[in-house]
Amino acid sequence: MSDAATPTGHSLHTLYRDHGSWLEGWLSRRMGNAWDAADLRQDTFVRVLSSSQQIADMHEPRAYLLTVGKRLLSNFYTRRNLEQAYLDALASLPEDSVPSPEQRWLLLETLQALDELLDGLPTLVRRAFLWSQLEDVGYREIAERLEVSERTVKRYMAQAYEHCLLVDF
Repeated sequence: MSDAATPTGHSLHTLYRDHGSWLEGWLSRRMGNAWDAADLRQDTFVRVLSSSQQIADMHEPRAYLLTVGKRLLSNFYTRRNLEQAYLDALASLPEDSVPSPEQRWLLLETLQALDELLDGLPTLVRRAFLWSQLEDVGYREIAERLEVSERTVKRYMAQAYEHCLLVDF
């Protein structure tokens, strides 16, 4: 089905034509990189296309695009910081322990997925969950590290497990 034949196809085209350059300029000023800004502009419109928001009913299209663009920009910087932390950790490994480029890519993808999965949890809950799951730290030690009771750590873990089960991918 062509864009013109879909009810929102023409509206999306109009939205892209009228506001795409503006959005890319806004992103470029914040990022200082035209290539990444162009990618995020495209990602923004893909998100708009896949959202439940009716394009034809948008009263403030720039505000909507800006909201989606800001979220993607935040995700971009979160991912960049995560990648840098991972690369810093790799630099401290002995040379014979450094993973291959393919393994690095898989690990970064896994870290990104884990970060997205835990997004929205309070910081202490995230820390407790990550220490427990990734470092095999017991509840007593987590309680000491966080300066809370073991009972609180159990509540944190229950909250994290519930969050993981209810997250919608």
